[in-house]
Amino acid sequence: MANTYTQIFYHVVFAVKGRENLISSLWKDDLYKYISGIISNQGQKLYIINGMPDHIHILVSCKPNIALSNVVKEIKEHSSKYINEKSFVKGKFSWQEGFGAFSVSFRNIEQVINYIKNQEEHHKIKSFKEEYLEFLNEQDIAFEEKYIFEEVK
Repeated sequence: MANTYTQIFYHVVFAVKGRENLISSLWKDDLYKYISGIISNQGQKLYIINGMPDHIHILVSCKPNIALSNVVKEIKEHSSKYINEKSFVKGKFSWQEGFGAFSVSFRNIEQVINYIKNQEEHHKIKSFKEEYLEFLNEQDIAFEEKYIFEEVK
């Protein structure tokens, strides 16, 4: 679209189904590269991806011609298939339903990049649940906790 200029940044967070610790340090870099390719193939720009064994964080800028929910759907769908085809985990891997997405101002990009980069240090202090609820509360997002965290049974 001529004369349309946008820069829309999202900090996206989603978890492994049941929040199981399935993302291994042995193959997480391969997974992140694969996800980077998914984002690139959609014509979007990845700034950083990192996470923990039970969840990941992505900072991405999206063009207005694609819905963020479609971007995340493609990431989750294709990365699950990739993990299962590579037999990285015993049984079937899948991501938990839904995701969190938080808009980021251009002025705060470096802060969010550093936050995502330092996940291991951050989670020595806060659990994923504490972190996620804090994001939702800071952004004044209404939610029902019973629908947010699908626990391992």
